[in-house]
Amino acid sequence: MSGQCVITRKVAVAEGVFAPGHLGELTQIVPFEMVDEVLIECGATQQRLRKLPARVVVYLLLAAALFEECGYPAVWSKLTGALGSLPLPKITATGLWHARCRLGVRPLRALFDLLRGPASAVRTAGARWAGLLVVAVDGMYLDVADDPDVRAKLGKGANQYTAASGYPQVLLIALVACGTRTVIDAVFGPRKPGEPVLGRRLMRSMRQGMVVLLDRGFATNTFLQAVDDTGADFLARLSAARKPPVLRRLDDGSFLSRIGTVEVRIIECEIAITTAAGRHTGVYRLATTLLDHRCCPAFELVRLYHERWEVESAYFAVKQSMLGRRVLRARTLPGIAQEIYALLTAYQMIRIAIADTTCTVPGADPDRASFSVAFQTARDQVLQAANVFADTTIDLVGAIGRAVLEHLMPARRLRLSPRAVKRPMSRYAYKSLRVDRRTYKATISIDILLTQLISP
Repeated sequence: MSGQCVITRKVAVAEGVFAPGHLGELTQIVPFEMVDEVLIECGATQQRLRKLPARVVVYLLLAAALFEECGYPAVWSKLTGALGSLPLPKITATGLWHARCRLGVRPLRALFDLLRGPASAVRTAGARWAGLLVVAVDGMYLDVADDPDVRAKLGKGANQYTAASGYPQVLLIALVACGTRTVIDAVFGPRKPGEPVLGRRLMRSMRQGMVVLLDRGFATNTFLQAVDDTGADFLARLSAARKPPVLRRLDDGSFLSRIGTVEVRIIECEIAITTAAGRHTGVYRLATTLLDHRCCPAFELVRLYHERWEVESAYFAVKQSMLGRRVLRARTLPGIAQEIYALLTAYQMIRIAIADTTCTVPGADPDRASFSVAFQTARDQVLQAANVFADTTIDLVGAIGRAVLEHLMPARRLRLSPRAVKRPMSRYAYKSLRVDRRTYKATISIDILLTQLISP
């Protein structure tokens, strides 16, 4: 005998025209009060109550960062899908466009400024090395619409066949906490004048107690001097063409030297890559302001530099998991800035949810938490308008956290960037890092090559 089962669920959201302004469970990380304060501070609160209040537009932009495959009208439908019983106003695509223009960039930038940071406690596993917060700087390019005004400002890339090709691009440079992969600070602008120049704006967020991991593109004299002036230490890879002078040899095989006016310690290690195509070797030359070879042995610094690839994992989450390698929606420069800040804020909220979850499990490294699981669960909560308000009991986990804990990944192994081998590669690999403690030569073995950046 067949029957029917009726399931009812209470949906708690804001009242009236503010009801669509939510982000599911992520609303607890960016509550109504926070958004309202940001709007007041930026002078962006509506002068009269419209169908689309400023607070609702902020949440619409954040939700759009979670549903990058949708246009804004479709995102509106997702925000209101679970609110069918409420008398909601009818919204048009033109109305959404005007509302986003009225809001502007400043509220999204201010909201990102409130959330950005390492999101780690003193005891967070993998966040610190020798008492120093491990951070990394790197850049990535975001494709934007090929609009004439945008192209005139940003230009287009070139290749060997044509003077201009592809979409215009925005260069995004972030200072990322390697332990939690949260964004401490970010700047963006045109491709030129390049990463080292644009990246100098990140110095405002560097401080004593950090060790900054840098690749060759940032290892210019000016950039390294600027990092040193902040009080932070750095560990940077130098290009093969640079041969700093040997001032004094140390017992661990490293030597003291000078880059510009900065006193540094140089560590040279040989990287060997074993593949089906044969064995390839190369020399890594690392420069650091951590001069004490007894407290900071060369062997440990070589291993530490491998953490720099965590910034690539963060960028993979943004470009692949969230954007799906799509072109940004906006077709104006203010709209592009607004969308990028919304994207960074949404990414940071998910990372905060992950960090809050892993801190409830003693010794759990945030590396073991799947961004994809947290991201998909957060999207589901938006569709259901679920857990917009926190329970009376304090719970750092929630639905997102429970999904993450149910799918914790094994402890992370050391990995290699696929850029080290410029040829087609297989998706699966076994990797290991071996360092000879006498000569401090690092050996990385790969049995089967990789085709792309491995998903975190």
